[in-house]
Amino acid sequence: MFFHRLLETTLKQAVRTFPAVLLTGPRQSGKTTLLRHLLKKRYSYVLLDELDKRSFAQQDPKGFLERYPAPVIIDEIQNVPSLLPYIKARIEEDKRPGRWVLSGSQQFAMMKNVSESLAGRVGILHLHPFSIAECFRHARPTLHTFEAYVHRLWTLKGGMPINPFSLGQWLLEGAYPALWQKRPPPVSLWYSSYIQTYLDRDVRGNIKETNLYDFERFLKLLASRTATELNLASLSRELGISIPTVRAWISLLEASSLVYLLPPYYNNYGKRVIKSPKLYFMDTGLLSYLVGLQTSEHLMKSPMAGALFETAIVANFKKTMDILGAPNALFFWRAISGLEVDLLIDLAGSLYPIEIKLSSTLQPAHYANLVDWRLLTKSSRKGLIISSAKDSGPIGPEVLNSHWSLL
Repeated sequence: MFFHRLLETTLKQAVRTFPAVLLTGPRQSGKTTLLRHLLKKRYSYVLLDELDKRSFAQQDPKGFLERYPAPVIIDEIQNVPSLLPYIKARIEEDKRPGRWVLSGSQQFAMMKNVSESLAGRVGILHLHPFSIAECFRHARPTLHTFEAYVHRLWTLKGGMPINPFSLGQWLLEGAYPALWQKRPPPVSLWYSSYIQTYLDRDVRGNIKETNLYDFERFLKLLASRTATELNLASLSRELGISIPTVRAWISLLEASSLVYLLPPYYNNYGKRVIKSPKLYFMDTGLLSYLVGLQTSEHLMKSPMAGALFETAIVANFKKTMDILGAPNALFFWRAISGLEVDLLIDLAGSLYPIEIKLSSTLQPAHYANLVDWRLLTKSSRKGLIISSAKDSGPIGPEVLNSHWSLL
């Protein structure tokens, strides 16, 4: 069963623009399915996970490219990064757009080789697990810029939620396409297998073999700290590993698109501010599995429910930003005094402040930080709460509410 992806428009534009296009993203995010469905009429396809093809590409790259000439989709390109200089040479001979479409998990070695070999010749796109719109609508995109997406949220006059699932179920199961099929696999078994595959294919070659057990512990501890400020020293002490190792392992998770570091906004408005990023997992299903949540009821009653909800919303903004090809515009702001705004969206210097609240019944205390921040910064921009409260629209002085499913 094929689900249309919101990245389709951006991908088509990239293929019409660049000689090569690289589609990256975490394993099982739907990269191969999207490329083969969207480009099947023009492109041949070769998978470098297959041992014979991988060996051929490694031992005779010129012969490999003659056997699989452009236009071609080369999948799992990270398995043979040595192909990239040869692809570069072919591009120098023929610069027509869209002849080379590459895909793979975003790893250090691959991205380093892409940067060195294909700089200026490749359009790089990121495909994440489903966004909220893809989970509940499976619709083609109606907005073509991130700015338009943000503006729409601030102009909602009202509206009821559109989600057919419970919030707890959505947070528990996550957004990987395999779990949205008509006959999905058992959730816990799927995530268990996913983590083992990730460890075997993406981690084992990047860390010492003796550290694999520590890495699994690290992954679970990090999951318990989603939606909090990153504290390298605390993680180092609790795991008994060095701070440089913690930093390297977080970078590995970032490169695999499993976590996202939300940077702080540095303008202090006359106050001392927090300068460490906040860490978020990009999928709440994987996160729920790692922290041991087993049912939607268990999740919603858990002390982590609020953090899971915040994680889902921040991850959705990150996904949407990447889908629409926008530069990073997401930040958070927190003063040492404790005044905090969960999310700031910076569009050409205009800041859109957001608070994320799980509650379905909103009180003035829920948006007090937005009111205080607007007074402190003399902002003319209304504040927005994203919550599970059903009625969208104005709820307080210069504050709006949006139900999460309307994202």
